[in-house]
Amino acid sequence: MTAPIIGIHHITAMASDAQRNIDFYVSVLGLRLVKRSINQDAPDVYHLYYGDETGTPGTAMTFFPFGRAARGTRGSGEISRVAFAVPPSSQLYWTQRLRSFGIAVDGPNTQFGEPVLTFPDPDGLLIELVFTERQTLRAPWKQGPVPSEHAIKAFYGVTMNLSDAGPTEEVLRDLLGAAIVSREGNRMRYSIGVGDHAAMIDLIADATMPHARQSAGSVHHIAWRVTDDASEEYWRSKVEEHGLAPTEVIDRFYFHSIYFREPGGILYEIATDNPGFTVDEPLESLGSKLVLPPWYEVHRSAIERSLPPIHLPERRDLQ
Repeated sequence: MTAPIIGIHHITAMASDAQRNIDFYVSVLGLRLVKRSINQDAPDVYHLYYGDETGTPGTAMTFFPFGRAARGTRGSGEISRVAFAVPPSSQLYWTQRLRSFGIAVDGPNTQFGEPVLTFPDPDGLLIELVFTERQTLRAPWKQGPVPSEHAIKAFYGVTMNLSDAGPTEEVLRDLLGAAIVSREGNRMRYSIGVGDHAAMIDLIADATMPHARQSAGSVHHIAWRVTDDASEEYWRSKVEEHGLAPTEVIDRFYFHSIYFREPGGILYEIATDNPGFTVDEPLESLGSKLVLPPWYEVHRSAIERSLPPIHLPERRDLQ
């Protein structure tokens, strides 16, 4: 069988304060909190998922907020920027909106022929808005603070910092099927995925770059998207045949996953579309309460005591 990588499934980063993270990604960027759950490997830490109205794969930005975690330091072996696609006509809207929240905005600058705004999230993770015809807004959040005509459509892509880009290029190209798009100086752009689900992966190579230290404001991993369990097993075999070391398939309840680290040090996940975020909540109330995978329900009381209180922004704040 063949089962191409469709694009990005989700991107997971680390944060410090959970409420501050919610306020930024919901109130400022206009993403919907589609799931408040737990880090299944550290259940005393939230796992917060943001996306379009349904959390469509390709829109889901997720976070592990580790309380008072110090900021990470930029360097080699990490994803240093996360880019979202927004409509080309929305440049003035987003420039004014971000500045109205007191956010320092760099740009618009031009990368590979497209305008880009760059700004930090509350923990210093660099976010890019790329004004582009790429991607499609499939499920606009009707009750969100950003009008649909200006809303974030999906992930545009990411930037990876590497001291030596060669081994990472080889995995992207020869294993995952990415294709080179262009080069500008020490920045190489690859495209990975199918049709308008494809994402742009920029590699910045700098042999003098120190190694990154992950903490708040760092991307923990990027997940590539496949359709189903058969595709997952196919990719697990391919990764193993390529000489890398994938995990067994792990049930994350909302999707099934394997993980492996590519040679440049970046953690990759491959995740399935199904079951999806409505498996345990109706669409109308996604993200409104703490939900746990069934095998954690027996520990609910202890988990709830360990987590800080959080709330969705009031409707009057979503303007």
